[in-house]
Amino acid sequence: MLKFIKHHMDTIVGIGIYPVLSFVIFFSIFCFALLYVWRARRTHIDHMAALPLADAPSPNGPQHHAE
Repeated sequence: MLKFIKHHMDTIVGIGIYPVLSFVIFFSIFCFALLYVWRARRTHIDHMAALPLADAPSPNGPQHHAE
């Protein structure tokens, strides 16, 4: 089965760019996520970690007004 797929993939002109392109996309997203986590403030991380456990609504959360 693999030989069948590999043979058809070899006949496509310019197919070698796809592995390189997918690696570049993966690596850039990984670096962006790593920089985001590295530069995030500790207070922001603590706030986001406590969100699922918070009883009171966040001051920046959705506001419900009685009509």
